[in-house]
Amino acid sequence: MLRLDAEHSLRPVQVGDGAALARAYSANREHLAPWEPRRSPEFFTAEWQEKDARRCVDDATAGRGSRFVVESSDGEIRGRINLNNIVRGAFRNADLGYWIDHSVQGRGLASAGVRLVAEYAASELGLHRLQAGTLLHNAGSQRVLTRCGFTRIGIAPRYLQIAGEWQDHVLFQLLLE
Repeated sequence: MLRLDAEHSLRPVQVGDGAALARAYSANREHLAPWEPRRSPEFFTAEWQEKDARRCVDDATAGRGSRFVVESSDGEIRGRINLNNIVRGAFRNADLGYWIDHSVQGRGLASAGVRLVAEYAASELGLHRLQAGTLLHNAGSQRVLTRCGFTRIGIAPRYLQIAGEWQDHVLFQLLLE
């Protein structure tokens, strides 16, 4: 567990997080809707989230991904920071994604968490590069990435299906050297 501030820490997703994740996603459903894929009603249940937490643990064990939660001192989850699609070999890359609870935005949690996860990716996973994409109009996320040392590398047309539509993204990278 790594401290982000006096009230929040960063730790890996673990089995047993399903109920807290369901509460977090439900509380942020409207807040996250413009920035994420459309979610089925099942996604917001403790059962679905617990299955996903088990998948996250399995992916970490297999080296495919490394996912973290931002946890408040009261034990509630206030965000996620994920390393997805870890590739080894000559590439040594992962995709970074994150979100922070609407009630604690603006406190620097995303920036602090992204920095810690980048350090982990370099020191513990031996990665060379992280990649992140944001919607063109997501200025807040672009500020977080820039603050954390990421550089803009281009525009990817129709990159991801977000909020039900294929949307263009600004791509960023961080070389972990």
